[in-house]
Amino acid sequence: MKFSHIMLVVILFTMTACEDFLVRKPKDQLSPDTYFRTEMECQLFTNNFYTILPAASDFYQEDDDYVIPKSLSDKVKGTRVVPATAGTWNWNMLRQINFFLAHSHQCEDNEVRERYEALARFFRAYFYFEKVKRYGDVAWVDEPIDANDETLYRGRDPRAMVMEHVLEDIDFAIENLPSGKDVYRATKWTALALKSRIFLFEGTFRKYHGLEGWETCLQEAANAASRFIKESGYGIYKSTTTPYQSLFTLAESDRSEVILTRAYKQSLSLVHSANEAFTSSSSSHSGLAKDVVDMYLMSDGSRFTDRPQYGMLDFHDETQDRDPRLSQTIRTPGYTRIGETDLLAPDMAAVTTGYQPIKYVCESKYDSFQSSENDMPIFRTAEVYLNYAEAKAELEQLTQADLDMSVNKVRARVSMPAINMDEANANPDPYLLDAVTGYPNVTRSAFTGVILEIRRERTVELILEGFRYWDLMRWKEGKRFERPFKGMRLDGVGEYDLDENGSVDLVVYEGDAPATSEGVVYKKLSELNLTGETEGNIVLHEDIVRTFDESKDYLYPIPTEDIVLTQGVVKQNPGWDEMDGLDF
Repeated sequence: MKFSHIMLVVILFTMTACEDFLVRKPKDQLSPDTYFRTEMECQLFTNNFYTILPAASDFYQEDDDYVIPKSLSDKVKGTRVVPATAGTWNWNMLRQINFFLAHSHQCEDNEVRERYEALARFFRAYFYFEKVKRYGDVAWVDEPIDANDETLYRGRDPRAMVMEHVLEDIDFAIENLPSGKDVYRATKWTALALKSRIFLFEGTFRKYHGLEGWETCLQEAANAASRFIKESGYGIYKSTTTPYQSLFTLAESDRSEVILTRAYKQSLSLVHSANEAFTSSSSSHSGLAKDVVDMYLMSDGSRFTDRPQYGMLDFHDETQDRDPRLSQTIRTPGYTRIGETDLLAPDMAAVTTGYQPIKYVCESKYDSFQSSENDMPIFRTAEVYLNYAEAKAELEQLTQADLDMSVNKVRARVSMPAINMDEANANPDPYLLDAVTGYPNVTRSAFTGVILEIRRERTVELILEGFRYWDLMRWKEGKRFERPFKGMRLDGVGEYDLDENGSVDLVVYEGDAPATSEGVVYKKLSELNLTGETEGNIVLHEDIVRTFDESKDYLYPIPTEDIVLTQGVVKQNPGWDEMDGLDF
């Protein structure tokens, strides 16, 4: 069953519910003593679990440090406060998962029962992973809680204990989920991909934040990814002349690389706004940051930032002969919309930085709000390859053969030269080590160079897929939010043919606005905020003093209502304001 069909069933199924699953049995929806006896009943109930997976907007609205929107989020500005309530501190889905597991023994077919128990435990592992990422220690609950159950008021369990249970759940899912390929339902391969994601995060978070047990976690990640690579039969999508761009604009996700996707279909009123987000002059105007564009290698594998005066190049020159994923991620000279032939430069009315994303952007008929219907991959093979290589590198176990079976296959999609591990380690990239443009906290070892190259690949390959914020958190690189947010370079007042196709795209003026021409964007010099007085790089949000507090900002604050509800048994995360004046 396609995920779009699953969502329709979920909508119809849950419309009948009018009681809170967190504390009461859903008596108006089903009778727990007689339900869950058939596969159909198990499927109908567990379909709702898929709704906890990310939606399209979680991807194309990514803002963090390398995609700069018109308005910054509080987490980037450093202005988060302790909330009264928070959607991310919501336990309703856990109640549903545990409710199912408490009654799944009623299924009369043992094979069916194990399969749906595996699905439930897959989603419980996913649920707790999301909680631990945000909050660290959380209460582990593996049974449904009634309204008078004291478990409702218990404290938080150590993250290490919680992750041990997560490991048990995901291993059960791996061994009992179906082994076929299905982009719209979780399988054994989805579970292996999730395990590699969970324990790469947990292992590197522990390593860079000085917590114990990181080696074991990274080994679990590497082992899961290795098994996926060797047994799954998945590979890298290479169809069309622009395979990277094409992968994200398919109406139905490619089954050779995509492991699990969220489906969208206008006929079922399941739509998103990726096109509108990146093409409309009234949208968020998100654009790639200059220092991330600079991370893209030259097409021959050499470093762009090794070129003399690389920061002084204009847009046309800086985008030539680069990693093909650059031109398949943002508008560069020669860009045309899918199904059209007109050459288009970056639309400076629709992008903050000049580096205009095209990932997920389909035909222009989808440009209006809530009209896009291309699938959104949630798990794909390229991520698993990157997880494998990073885990092995951080463990200092990586070999050239490991790179060749993972990251180098990702690079081969767009004919980029393979990473040579010895060369990378002998000459770590100064740009990626720099305190402003790179990762100054990276492990200093014989593997530093290749770790940096894997991080580069992760940045380039997984951009706008919801990973970046959490990558910075686990690498302990939150200070990147404080650096200047810069866009493309402009030489001041004048006319600009950005893609050098013979037509003016942008006019920068001072004084009175000139007469306008169709298809040309006009920007006043004094409003552009360039690094120099009359020329330089566009600077975004210079008026916002961004701070990242190393003592607290790597975890979210616990909502105050939950601390009050438990009479202070649930403690606030370190560094966040305590609830002064309350006597528990």
